[in-house]
Amino acid sequence: MRYWLMKSEPSEYSIDDLQRDGHTVWSGVRNYQARNFMRDQMRVGDPVLFYHSSCATPGIAGLAEVSALAYPDESQFDPDSDYFDPRATRAAPRWFNVEVQFKRKTRLMPIAELRQYPELATLRILAKGNRLSITPVDPEEWKFILRQLD
Repeated sequence: MRYWLMKSEPSEYSIDDLQRDGHTVWSGVRNYQARNFMRDQMRVGDPVLFYHSSCATPGIAGLAEVSALAYPDESQFDPDSDYFDPRATRAAPRWFNVEVQFKRKTRLMPIAELRQYPELATLRILAKGNRLSITPVDPEEWKFILRQLD
C-alpha cells in the first residue's frame, strides 16, 4: 500500500464535491511525473490526503481512497477539451486517470501548520518549487498527519 496527497482547487472540485458525489475520476493531469504515479504506482485501496490548493487557505481538507486503477484519460482524445493532446492516440494514450472515493472530511490542516512540524520536513508538498498535483506520502508522515487531524 502507498499513501498519496492529491491537490485540487476547491473552486474546480472540492472535498464537499467529492462528499456529494461519493467518487470521481481524477482526470486532466498533464504532468508526466504525476501521471506515472497514477499509472504505475497507485493501487485500489491506497489512502489519499485530499488537499485544497490555489485558494485563500491551502491545506488538507479530507481523506479519500483510490477506487479504480489507472486507465486512459478520455479528455486527451477530445479536440474540444482543454486537456486535448493531438499526439495521443487510443493505441498509444499519453495521459491516464484514476478514480477516488470519498472517505471523510477533516478539519482543514493548512499548509502553514504542516510547515510547523519537524516530523513533516520531507513532505513533498512542502518542498520549494513543488507544483505536482499528486505526490507520495511516507507512511510515517501519513500516521503523523492522521494523529493531528483526529
